[in-house]
This record gives sequence, structure tokens and C-alpha cells, in this order.
Amino acid sequence: MAGQLRFDGQVVVVTGAGGGLGKAYATFFGSRGASVVVNDLGGSFKGEGTSTKAADVVVNEIKAAGGKAVANYDSVENGDKIIETAIQNFGRIDVLINNAGILRDISFKNMKDEDWDLIMKVHVRGSYKCARAAWPHFRKQKYGRVINTASAAGLFGSFGQCNYSAAKLAMVGFTETLAKEGAKYNILSNVIAPIGKRNVWQAERGPGFI
Repeated sequence: MAGQLRFDGQVVVVTGAGGGLGKAYATFFGSRGASVVVNDLGGSFKGEGTSTKAADVVVNEIKAAGGKAVANYDSVENGDKIIETAIQNFGRIDVLINNAGILRDISFKNMKDEDWDLIMKVHVRGSYKCARAAWPHFRKQKYGRVINTASAAGLFGSFGQCNYSAAKLAMVGFTETLAKEGAKYNILSNVIAPIGKRNVWQAERGPGFI
């Protein structure tokens, strides 16, 4: 299609790409010529369990449409392994989308350290580990793009989501600093804060949650 934005020759890593927005990002880039690493641990929205199915389904969908994709099933805490999947299969990385996330919703008075720590481990540390692993490649090639995921909960707060809200606002400061440090190497970093009536976590919980 004339005038269509293309990403031919570029390699995109999307974390949490087995469903929801992550899947939308992965299939979009795949349809526009990018080679895509589809990362997903395959656990529940609470971060429980693992499965290869979620990532495999998206990879197969991209390939069926004529695109290029490989699956990665590592936790985002193992960001180096995720980025290495891109290097081993496609020889480079151009774009990192930190999308993986979980929920542990609970009122502050009932929150346990585990509820706080697990959210920080996935959202904040996970994004850091993936970006840190990609950074040397971006600097060497003098090109890189980082897209981090915040949330309206991080900007405005959300009842029962003190942990999640704090983690998501952290993405704003993290991204702004990456943008400043990466600019001279042509590494651009941006943060998005999606909001919607219904998301994949709500779908998993059922209509009673809405």
C-alpha cells in the first residue's frame, strides 16, 4: 500500500506479546515487514504459571500472514536472554517494547510485601533488565527505539492498585531519563499510557469484573 509506514529490515522485541496490546504490537510490526521476537511467559494475569502456547500462537499468526517471528518464553527478569533471542535469530535489535505486566490488586491496608515486590519485579525491574540488555546494541549501531508502558493508574491512581500505580508512574521517570541519555546515540525512548473500557486481564476475570 502506497504511503504505508514500513519496518523492513528492522527487528522488534515485544514483551508480554501473547495477548492484548502486546499481541497487537507484535502483529502490527510483523505485518509491516519487521522481524519480531514475541516474548511471553504464558502465565496468568497474577503472574502465576507458565506456558509456551500464548507466544507460539502469535508467532504462528505472524508467519501465516507472511511475516517473520520467533518466540521467547523467558521472564522479563532475564532480559539478556530475550534480547539474545533477537541477536541469534535476526542479527540485531532495533525496537524494544516493554509491555509485559501483571496485576496483584489489593487494598493498601491488606497489601503484603509479596504483592508489592512482585509488581515491581515485573513492571520496573523487568523493563530495566530488557532495556539494559538492548542498550549496548543500540549504542553500537547508533540507532534504537524504546517504548515503555505506563498506565492511567500511574498518572491518576486507582483504588486497590497502589503497587501497580507506583510501578507504572516509575515508567515515566525511567523513560524520560533514557531519552536524555540516549539522544546523542540516536536512541529515542517514549512512554505510553493506554486506557480502555476493557482489556485482556478484565476478559480473563469475566464480565463481573467490569
